[in-house]
Amino acid sequence: MAKKLFVGNLPYSVNDQGLEEMFSSYSPTSANVIMDKMTHRSRGFGFVEVDDSNADAAISEMNGKDVEGRALVVNEARPREERN
Repeated sequence: MAKKLFVGNLPYSVNDQGLEEMFSSYSPTSANVIMDKMTHRSRGFGFVEVDDSNADAAISEMNGKDVEGRALVVNEARPREERN
């Protein structure tokens, strides 16, 4: 079973492939950088799915890692909350 991880504070230059490469040592099954609908630029965060056995290691090793001068924020993704 795979766990979905939230990856925040991404450099705006990172795309899906770049995000997947960052987590390549944890065998990601998917990587998705969220893009702005109007400008088609990165919103600075994304999601990576990794196997349960690799998730804790990915969180502890990647959280706070410096990428292009920005410290990544990595944690387990939570379900999207309803908006009013």
